[in-house]
Amino acid sequence: MIKRILSMAFILILISTLTVPDLARAYSYGDPTEEKVAEAYTEMFAKLNESPPKYDEATKIFSSVSDEIQLHMGDDAVQAVQSELDNENREAIIKNMQQILVLNISRRLESVEQDFEEYDTTRKLVGKADATYKKLSPVVQQNNADLNETIKTEFETLLNSLGNPGLFGVGEKESDKEQFIKSKKIILDGLKAQFDMKSVEIGHFGESATDDEATSNGKTDWTDLGKLSNWLPLVLLVVVITSVVIYTRKRRRS
Repeated sequence: MIKRILSMAFILILISTLTVPDLARAYSYGDPTEEKVAEAYTEMFAKLNESPPKYDEATKIFSSVSDEIQLHMGDDAVQAVQSELDNENREAIIKNMQQILVLNISRRLESVEQDFEEYDTTRKLVGKADATYKKLSPVVQQNNADLNETIKTEFETLLNSLGNPGLFGVGEKESDKEQFIKSKKIILDGLKAQFDMKSVEIGHFGESATDDEATSNGKTDWTDLGKLSNWLPLVLLVVVITSVVIYTRKRRRS
């Protein structure tokens, strides 16, 4: 009988984990060399450079990332691009998207500075910031080759400044937050001047490195116990364990 109950418990828990967000899968930053917004910029740039420019297709591409832009940078950033798409103003669209990429770089680097000791995460965020810059690099190279080389070098310095915790002490390298801050400033100051921006401060759309793109209270969807669905596996587990305990006690008394 106990084996039957335990078997049922296993089945119930298995079913519950399949009907709620995968408990074995925490938030993933995915490929650290890819950024959705940066990829969208590249695709939009290509469509807008066709003759004639394909504004409808550029709009569709922008729509695929507008929610993410709104989440991190607010309505103004989305409306600025959408307005120019509606007006079919090619130069303004590209300029606004380039500034959004700069802000995204700033957002990533600010997150790294705030949680500098979170090596696994900060390394990925620096990678994402660097991947975003690679989309802007041709523009910077065209206008200021020296600045382009400087920023590339500083991104390498940024990555090295994170250090390396090593594996069981092997390959351990001490981090250098002061160097990170210096390199970050050089990069952002250069981008601010290059893309004619009044500020690259992330403001309200900033987030920490450990909860990036998760909920504002630091919980990912599957760990947010404020959601009823995430209580289901726990409740089922408690019910099953309680049932087994009660049954076992009754058997002993009888």
